[in-house]
Order: sequence, then C-alpha cells, then structure tokens
Amino acid sequence: MSALVLTGAGVSVSVEDVAQVARGGRKVEVEPTVIERLDKARKVLDQVAASGQQIYGLNTGLGANLGTSVEGDASAFQRQLLEGRSGAVGEPLPQEAVRATMLARAAMLAVGGSGISPAVFTALVDALNAGVHPVMPQLGSIGAGDLVLMAALARLLTGDGEADYQGRRMPAAKALMMARLAPISLAPKDGLSLINASAVSAGTGALVLADALSAFAQQQQAGALTMEGFGANRTILDPRLHLARPAACQQLAAKGLRDLLARDEEPTPTTLQDPLSIRCMPSIHGALIQAIDQARLALEIELNAAADNPLVLGDDGLVLSTGNFHTASLALAFETLGLGIAQCAAASVARFIQLAGSGRNGLPKYLSPVGGASAGFVPLQKTATAILAGIRHKANPVMLDFLPVSEGVEDHATQTPLAVSKCAGMLALWRRLIAFELMAAAQAVDLRDGLKLAPGTAAVHTAVRAHVAMLREDRPLGTDAEVLHAMLADGTWQGAAMIGKEAE
Repeated sequence: MSALVLTGAGVSVSVEDVAQVARGGRKVEVEPTVIERLDKARKVLDQVAASGQQIYGLNTGLGANLGTSVEGDASAFQRQLLEGRSGAVGEPLPQEAVRATMLARAAMLAVGGSGISPAVFTALVDALNAGVHPVMPQLGSIGAGDLVLMAALARLLTGDGEADYQGRRMPAAKALMMARLAPISLAPKDGLSLINASAVSAGTGALVLADALSAFAQQQQAGALTMEGFGANRTILDPRLHLARPAACQQLAAKGLRDLLARDEEPTPTTLQDPLSIRCMPSIHGALIQAIDQARLALEIELNAAADNPLVLGDDGLVLSTGNFHTASLALAFETLGLGIAQCAAASVARFIQLAGSGRNGLPKYLSPVGGASAGFVPLQKTATAILAGIRHKANPVMLDFLPVSEGVEDHATQTPLAVSKCAGMLALWRRLIAFELMAAAQAVDLRDGLKLAPGTAAVHTAVRAHVAMLREDRPLGTDAEVLHAMLADGTWQGAAMIGKEAE
C-alpha cells in the first residue's frame, strides 16, 4: 500500500484514507510544500506577536481567562495550558480511533493556518508512523473543539502522560525513546495548535462512515435475498418508477437491488403489492445513501480545512480569531445519519418479522420445515425488537444538550463526539439485525422448491450458508446469529466478493 501524502490542498484526505491509516497501518508522508507553508505561517505568527497584538492562547489565557495577559516563559505557558486542559476521563479510545485522530489533526495542520512550528508538526506525523499512540480518555469534549481530549496527544509529544506502543502501555517518554523519537519543545501557541480542533470528532467520524458504507452494502444484499425468499414483486425496482419521483438517491438504491437480482429471465410476480418494508426499500435505502453522502461532505471539509482559533493568514500577514473549530454542520450530519441508520434498521426488522411470522406467499409458519410446536425463527423476533429499541434510543438527538461553561464565554456547543459515538453504537446493533435478516432470507430461499436465484443473490446465499446451516429442527439460533454477525463486523464477510466471482 502506497503512503498517504499530505498536501494541505484540496480534498487530499478522504474517509477511506483515514480508515487505511487507522486500521491498516498505512504510512503518512508530507509534501515539501507543506513544510514551506507551515514555516511561512510560523514567521507571520511570530511577527504579529512581536508587534504587541493580543493573540488568543499565545499571549492571553484561554476561555474565561482570555483577558489575562501571559508574560514570561512562553514555552512554559504552553505546557501549563496542556496540563490544565487534561480533564478527560473514562475508558481510553481504541487504538484505531486514536490513529484516526492523529491523522485528522495532521491533515488539518497541513493546511497551514495554525502557525504551528514545523518541527512539532513533523513530530506528530513521526509518532503516528512509528505507532506511538497516546492513551486518550474518551469523555470530556462537548464539541466546541475536542481540546480536553486532544491534550493527551499534545502531552505525548512532549514526553508526558501515557502511551500505547507495541501492544504495551507505558510512560510516553519511554515509548518515544523506544521508537527512537525525541520529545518536542513547544514554541508560543504550539500547545494550543495541537489541541484546539475537532480532530477526535473528524477522525472517529471517518471510521464510522467507512463502517456505514460496508454495513449498507450488506443491508442491500440482505434486502435482495429477502425479496427472493419472500417471492416479492420486483416491478418496484423498475427505473421508470424511481425516475418519476427521483428522491434522495432512491434511484441508486433501486439500481443496487436490481443488480443483485438481475437474471436472464425475470420471474412472474406472485403478489400485487408487498408490505411497505419491502415495497419501499429503495426509498428507505436511498435516504440513507443521501445521509452518508452529506456526512462525507461535512467530514471531508473538516479533515482538509484550517479550523484553528486563532487563524494565521500567511498570505495576508494576519492573525484573526475565528469560530472555525465549531462543528455544527458535522454534528447535524451525524444526527441525520443516525436517523437514516435507524430507519433502515427498523425496515430490516419488519422484513424479518414478515419472513419469520405466520407464513406468507407459501412460506411455512415461523420458517420451520417441521411445523407443529416448532419455534423456528419466531423467538428471534423478540431479540430483533430488543435490538431495535436500543437503536431507537440512540437515535434521539444530542446536539442540543449543552450548558454554558467557562463563565458563559463558551455558551454553545455541538456535542459532535457524542453524535458520532452513538452512530457507531447504532451501526454495531444494525449489523446484528442484518445478520438476522440474512439468516431468515436464506431459510426462506431453502424452503422454496425449485427457486432459481439470480447470480448476485445466489452468491449472498452461499456466503450465509458458509457460516450458518439451514434450520431443519429447533436449535440455538442466537449462536448462529453471533457467528454471522462476527463475519459482517470484522470484514471477513464474503458476500460482496462472491458476487464479483459469480459475475465473472
């Protein structure tokens, strides 16, 4: 895998780039023009500071202390600033989230608006490439910048706090030494430049989006297999219908389902109209595609922008205060994404209950091949409903839940980290429901004598059966669901790959 090159220009870092660096160990390189840009901004910052201008976080205090002048050792004040903002608590962020955060901050800094010393920026990239990760407690950000969480990253680079290195937790200074890296010294504003950004929100948000994309592909596969097993009327996927009301990417969702169900001879419809969870699948899935697209747009703006306060305008020789660290649009995008996930999950449960219910379109009751007192799939209806309740709970908005802090100076917040975190929780639960739907749809297919699947859905069915056998008599289906969920969640699910092979 080639290195990711930070250019600080355009959309040079994508959602996929973050996932590859955070999860796949992809290395990061820096284009020489980035260092030139940082050096130019640093000189502007120093010149403006020497002129006597008040610069937030350089020669003034932070928050409610912004009216307090800072005198004496500027480097010592930056260390003090980091110590005083180290208020995060709770379980540490997972390593992949920390790596995503480190990359996000490096990408933002590469744009050149922070005035950070080039050596400090380079130290951040070096630590990421060396696998030296700060221990970052995950509770403490209200979305007005993630500075309380980010303090752990800055302290790592100065040799303070704790680090994870080569699978061991140790003092940061020891980890840097073992990686043959040296602690940095902080020039004026360097500490603030490292922490005053929404890099936790952006980095972890990119991972959530990467997971949302893969889960959506799995949901499309499950939905298509349900249509096969249910004997659904496929005319709902006719492109002319979706052109008539081209709403929210439903044409794209319908095309994906058509591709999965495509065959030489289309079967004759067995029903006039199916339940809404099937008939309206393109609309439901299309709305989620649009929500994903909007979240990507907001996120990739954040990843590739100078969101610092104060902001150094290198070409103009100015240092100005901003509110660019505030992520209202990003929080709203993830709130919307969460609702889109919840809506898709609810439809998936509805289809599962249709399949595992009293019997429709010739399917046996509870999808049990033996009948009688057999429970078949019906007990999983309770489990699916319980999981959906968890998703619905997390779908409640949080971006308005804040209180004025810092003597009222910080009287608005976005709660972006919480919006991102609950999206991640919804995704994890949603995949469990996708596993349920895949199991029930595969069972329905097996119970239909003479059914010939499309190449795409045949590949999905084969992938299910590679992990879960057909139900012939009652057995613990929860165990089967756990196995299939693990495949969906850890990247080993072969449904999409097998579809590609079937098409060759």
